[in-house]
Amino acid sequence: MSINENREAILKEIELKYDAINQKTDTHLEGLLWAKPINYWDYIQTDALLSLQTQRTTLPDEMVFIMYHQVNELIFKMILWEMQQICHSDNINTGFFTERIMRVSRYFDMLTTSFSIMEEGMEVEQYMKFRTTLTPASGFQSAQYRLIEFTSTDLINLIDNRFRGKIDRNTPYENAFEHLYWQAAGKDYTTGKKSFLLEEFERKYKEVFLKHMEKYNSINIWQKFKQLPELDQKNPDLVKAMRHFDHTVNITWVMQHLNVAIKYIDHSGKGDGEATGGSDWKKYMHPKYQRRIFFPELWSEEELANWGLEK
Repeated sequence: MSINENREAILKEIELKYDAINQKTDTHLEGLLWAKPINYWDYIQTDALLSLQTQRTTLPDEMVFIMYHQVNELIFKMILWEMQQICHSDNINTGFFTERIMRVSRYFDMLTTSFSIMEEGMEVEQYMKFRTTLTPASGFQSAQYRLIEFTSTDLINLIDNRFRGKIDRNTPYENAFEHLYWQAAGKDYTTGKKSFLLEEFERKYKEVFLKHMEKYNSINIWQKFKQLPELDQKNPDLVKAMRHFDHTVNITWVMQHLNVAIKYIDHSGKGDGEATGGSDWKKYMHPKYQRRIFFPELWSEEELANWGLEK
């Protein structure tokens, strides 16, 4: 095909594109005359991105803390982007499913290894000073992480282990929400009283969470897996990818997070360190307590019994 023929073919495709949305091709072509060339800093929005770090103190290591958590939130957005492709795909095949799950796992693998940035990259003395200015904010309040959980599995697998016998797929979302495992970090189940940390979190995101819970009830990652043909559900590569994702998110990443928290929050070794939001962080974070397992049917009885207890 000659250059002119190729140009004609491209112009024809452009006309078909704009005809499909009742737009005038000539108008859009004329617009190209005035459009400025794209550059890296405008495309990535570098200036805007680098203006988002605002310290509350004069301590240098607070900047490490801020930027690290902002990077985490960007990675969480990437994870949700990949997961949503699975959840909203019709007639999904195992190759696409497996590749997207492994992408998500690689993001969490990166998050796991990146904890060394905080673990080795901040002075405990500086952290113990600037953390007081963060109260009552807490990493607990990452809404995107909660959306990742809702997108991954059935709600029953996110219910506090003590209450799962009272919850099923017919339980109203509002009631299920009140018994999610992370409620234990900010709620006294004896009195029903919630901490300020939890109240503020729910004030901001509860409506979003309830809508997401309902929307992904039948299209979360586990449900999409169960909708595959039976033979595809036994695909070794897909099963391996699902198990890797489950283990990475709910054990490897969580335990690394816990170890960093212990270094900074409980640096005295007395076990009495308190999180900025006042949460019972050890019981909230350790997988052996709440047994966060996205895909329990993919694990053996022995593996389930020892969940979170491996060395």
